[in-house]
Amino acid sequence: MRQLQKEIIATLGVQPTIEPLDEFRRSVELLKAYLLHTGLKVYVLGISGGQDSTLAGKMAQTAIDELRTETGDAAYEFVAMRLPFSEQADEQDALDAIAWQAADRTVRVNIQAATEGIVKQLNAAGLNVSDYNKGNIKARQRMIAQYGVAGALGGVVIGTDHAAEAITGFYTKYGDGAADITPLYRLNKRQGRQILAFLNAPKHLYDKVPTADLEEDRPALPDEIALGVSYDDLDDYLEGKAINEPAAIKIEQWYVKTAHKRHNPVSVFDSWWQK
Repeated sequence: MRQLQKEIIATLGVQPTIEPLDEFRRSVELLKAYLLHTGLKVYVLGISGGQDSTLAGKMAQTAIDELRTETGDAAYEFVAMRLPFSEQADEQDALDAIAWQAADRTVRVNIQAATEGIVKQLNAAGLNVSDYNKGNIKARQRMIAQYGVAGALGGVVIGTDHAAEAITGFYTKYGDGAADITPLYRLNKRQGRQILAFLNAPKHLYDKVPTADLEEDRPALPDEIALGVSYDDLDDYLEGKAINEPAAIKIEQWYVKTAHKRHNPVSVFDSWWQK
């Protein structure tokens, strides 16, 4: 196994194989313990209709249901958020995910006006906002909305970051990468699908082509095209398997390039960025 591969696997905590029930319960227990420890009672999560938010939402609702039963406290709640920019092409998938999760409450916030407002102000200041940059603004507006709901309800925001995202930094810094708790961390994409299949989730939600869908010039751009590497290669790499050399190099380049996303803001006590 490549030396950097070993380091990455150890850092991200990925196992070569999983037992779906064990890993599902591991995340549910984490979510329960966090609320019991903090005294907070609400989880908030944006539901896109993709694999990751579908799984994280099911974990959250399961934790909340169990806490209500075990404590007798009806104040525990899971809030599923819909955060479209105008109209979302796969809106029905998001609604299917929320229905399968049996979410306690759904809050819908359309981020288009807020996003266009920021872009307009930046343009007025003489700045050109690229389509890519605007996509990141959308992701950050979604997180602003989630923290707005969490703040109003005294809740906690769940993130959907997992190992195949963390290794490539394939998320928006302080956008979908910002959260209080990440129950999928340590799982790769393949393992997330395994858990959803075990839970009898609607197959179309975890078999669909993954896409961040942030760019208007390239709508529904598949993640694998944006990354230049397949999720199968990413998952194999994270499971300690040998993969073709070009894919391994690409993955390691992404890991090094996006190191800043996996760290707190740089201070005088940091040295990783000087290497």
